[in-house]
Amino acid sequence: QGASAMASAKLVVVAALVILLQASTSAVARHHHHAKPDPCDDAEDDGPEPGMQHKHKKPHCPSTPGGHGGTPGIMTVNGFEKGQEGGGPAACDGKYHSNKDMIAALSTRWYAGGRRCHKTIRITSKRDGRTVEARVVDECDSNYGCKDDVVDTSAAVWEALGLDTDVGVVPVTWSDA
Repeated sequence: QGASAMASAKLVVVAALVILLQASTSAVARHHHHAKPDPCDDAEDDGPEPGMQHKHKKPHCPSTPGGHGGTPGIMTVNGFEKGQEGGGPAACDGKYHSNKDMIAALSTRWYAGGRRCHKTIRITSKRDGRTVEARVVDECDSNYGCKDDVVDTSAAVWEALGLDTDVGVVPVTWSDA
């Protein structure tokens, strides 16, 4: 009976260690799935009232040729109309949108759980410094293949920047307008 009690005690200790190990591994895995906040992202720098941003310039963040601060990203072209490569309806309002509208989808971390829905962003081409404004209507879901630095825009945004949509990918900076 003593050997049986000893075996039961060892089993309890092993089970407890497995549970502790599993819990700590889950905590680490959850930690690594969260995107790091972008230090150059103006949304993280809101003042005491929503929409009120600090006026100081972050020295480690790049400036665009027009003098506006911005977060570096890659602009891609997306179809926001039904049946196009953009997939289903826009995440912000559940609707499809015209490619003639000045609209954008942001990577998951920049989409910020929908906090940028219907907000205007400023997009600047790194090629020539031209800047346009577009309204955020969708998320470019980083959990389903979209890279985490994408500003996915309509053909109208490309045209307004004087860019050829056939190029498909261009470096930009963007910021909240």
